[in-house]
Amino acid sequence: MSVLFAGAIALDQAVFLRLLLGLGLGIALTKGAIGFAGSINRAYRRGSTRLLQALMLLFVVTAIINAGLLYGAEPGSFNLWVNPINAGLIIGGLMFGFGMTLSSCCASGVMVEMVSDVPRALTTLVAFGFGVFIGFPIQSSSPLVTETLFSTASYQGQGVFLPDLFAWGPLNGYLMSVLATIGFAVTTVWLAKKYQKKRQQEGTYLGVEAEQKREPQNLGPIEAQRFSWLSSLWSMNSAILVIALIFGVMMATTSAGWGASSPFGFWFGKALLAVGIDLDAITSFTGRPAQAFTTPFFEHGVSVQNLGILLGTLVAVLWIGKFSSPFSARYSLKQYMLFALGGVLMGLGTRFANGCNVGALYTPIANFSLSGWIFFATIVAGGVFGNQFARKMSLIPAAPSKILKPETVTSQ
Repeated sequence: MSVLFAGAIALDQAVFLRLLLGLGLGIALTKGAIGFAGSINRAYRRGSTRLLQALMLLFVVTAIINAGLLYGAEPGSFNLWVNPINAGLIIGGLMFGFGMTLSSCCASGVMVEMVSDVPRALTTLVAFGFGVFIGFPIQSSSPLVTETLFSTASYQGQGVFLPDLFAWGPLNGYLMSVLATIGFAVTTVWLAKKYQKKRQQEGTYLGVEAEQKREPQNLGPIEAQRFSWLSSLWSMNSAILVIALIFGVMMATTSAGWGASSPFGFWFGKALLAVGIDLDAITSFTGRPAQAFTTPFFEHGVSVQNLGILLGTLVAVLWIGKFSSPFSARYSLKQYMLFALGGVLMGLGTRFANGCNVGALYTPIANFSLSGWIFFATIVAGGVFGNQFARKMSLIPAAPSKILKPETVTSQ
């Protein structure tokens, strides 16, 4: 509560709103065991696609909320993230998917992980910031990133906006766009269930304890006492609905979606300023205005929102009663190098793809940009390759052995 009172008094109201949004996101992500990177990692390592299926619900519900906000709105009243479809999107998605398997987190996830594992999260964060920083000039000038292969009427030369494709349909194309989003999501869920069933039949399905604890049948009845829900776990679907609601509030109040990664590059630039690097050299290299690196931290909305995610995670962990020292993990030099590599790949990947798992995936899908679904396919592919590499490097456990069916066993 002291953080809220201090923020309400000291911060600009728009920045204070960002703090509240970040707090809400951090609480929901933690209490529901939600993470974008985890959707791929858990499926590959444990055979569970429960989180991946939950994210599809998130995309659909948020798209419906966004359709309600956008329908009838004045053109240009919202800053929609309709991103280009190009080689950069594919390269960035592959890099990001690969990197998030090495660090076991993404841009928003690294703020969550700071509460439980500072050594890994901080290493990833610094490397992530470096990757974003060195990628700024690529994002601003490379045709691989700035130009698009396909675009529609409302976003000519920028990207594909689904309602434009269905402008002939009811509700200015939004109804068909929601149905298309549902179609993509249902197809993904079908494939995910099929994959999980295959893993179960092979005997390589391990499950995820955090997900099992959050299944409705394992949560038990919530005690009748006041505010007891604060100290309890949430089902994944409940957390998903809270995140979708927060996203809707974010769109309604800021006219834009959820972003997280660009501030990491700004923070890295601030660190360079602090050690004496000339501001003109930084702005000349990055192609970003000086204000991006000189604006005080607590005057930059998205930076404060990222901090809010960290604080929200801390609050949730304390409420649940599961807090433990975030400095206890011990890693080898090899592991630190792999965490750093993951951070650099993710940071650089965000500049190729114009965003991370929230900026190039979640927000574009919610904003009916076709680029979001293409980015999703590429991070899945990158995640598979990354996990295979992580296994070869002994960063993650070896693959579980398949249980042979009786008819497949032969005598020697």
